Amino acid sequence: MSEKDEAKQQAFFFADSETIGWRPSTMAAGVEVKDLGASDGRSMQLVRFPPGTVFPVHKHAGPEFVYVLEGELIQNGQPLKRGWLSVSSAGTVDTDVKSETGCVFLIIYSE
Repeated sequence: MSEKDEAKQQAFFFADSETIGWRPSTMAAGVEVKDLGASDGRSMQLVRFPPGTVFPVHKHAGPEFVYVLEGELIQNGQPLKRGWLSVSSAGTVDTDVKSETGCVFLIIYSE
């Protein structure tokens, strides 16, 4: 493989998310995640909350981006329905993250 091909492989990652399995979250019981990719200290995941999920209080090490794909997520009292997003700055604290109905969202966060 040429140096150019090696550099291209290191700079890009492509995957079909349908082939990536769900795994249990290390943060909360019943929550599942799909690890979609990571680079330069940031990770991207699909997260699935079953109905009644209450996520533990946590501080953001860096910026966090959330985009709701299905259901409703409540973040610090703000209901986020399908198509809604949130952006949290580094150092902010999530004290009330839950879903009464269940939801699926895309998240990009600092590791």
